[in-house]
Amino acid sequence: MTKRLALIDMGTNTFHLLITEVDESGNRTDFVKTKLPVRLGQGGISKGAIAPEAYERALKTLREFRKQIDEYSVETVRAMATSMVRNASNGDDFIKDIFKETDIQVEVIDGDREAELIYLGVRSAGVLDEQTALIMDIGGGSVEFILCNNQEVFWKQSFELGAQRLMDKFFTQDPIPVAQVEAEKSYLARMLQPLTEAVARYKPSRLVGASGTFDTLCDIDALRHGNNSRQLNPPAASSLQIADYYKIHQDLLHKTHDERLAIPGMLEMRVDMIVLASILVDFVLETYTLQEIRVSAYALKEGVLQKVLHEESSKRA
Repeated sequence: MTKRLALIDMGTNTFHLLITEVDESGNRTDFVKTKLPVRLGQGGISKGAIAPEAYERALKTLREFRKQIDEYSVETVRAMATSMVRNASNGDDFIKDIFKETDIQVEVIDGDREAELIYLGVRSAGVLDEQTALIMDIGGGSVEFILCNNQEVFWKQSFELGAQRLMDKFFTQDPIPVAQVEAEKSYLARMLQPLTEAVARYKPSRLVGASGTFDTLCDIDALRHGNNSRQLNPPAASSLQIADYYKIHQDLLHKTHDERLAIPGMLEMRVDMIVLASILVDFVLETYTLQEIRVSAYALKEGVLQKVLHEESSKRA
């Protein structure tokens, strides 16, 4: 039986909508795949509430999503809200207003469930094998780390250390001063102690990056190497050479906002946050001596898709 679904990922920085159809054999046809810079955390993440302007941007975006969902006669809608909403004092009111205005029932997921769904999404991209990998998904509000292979999860944890939070804390000047880079790394060393212990135990050999920061790093890298097709049709799984990553990283550290924006492949919605996110990537590569970076274009919403399809097949069985 063919099934048409809409999957919404309401991230702290970006809202994603995927409208897809899956046939009995599991073949997917995507009708809509969009990401919009809602910046839900802007102006409020450090205060623990969604700011009025961000609140209104989000409702407007979800009203537009609703139109597209109706246009494609979608049967199943699954919407997930993450770090910003789960930590916001006005999160409950926000969820009620969304339902009132759009009839979309949003599920606010905790960090553990977010990590689980990210794992399912990344695994479906075909980027994992039998070797132990460290998945890292950098959002605006939180970062999920998962130690796993293509068969199982060994350890997972979500940390409220997303790029918007790091930006509010460390991005005092542009370009970012060396002292602030070091301050961020010292902070990460303290906050990521549970990860450091888990890495020592499970010894991953590679980093698998998921979501926006890694997509943008790969786009920049592809354009540097003359590959102009990646942005139009990104593969589910790809790789990024460590040396190529570090060339981009040095650029991000030393350029101003306008200079970063001029980098081919850079997205305006990521132009500042990516500096803090890249320092986090550098910290992880360096601290855990990882020798390889793989990148998954699939993450949370594809994980939700896997879960929904599994539930459907269990019902049929």
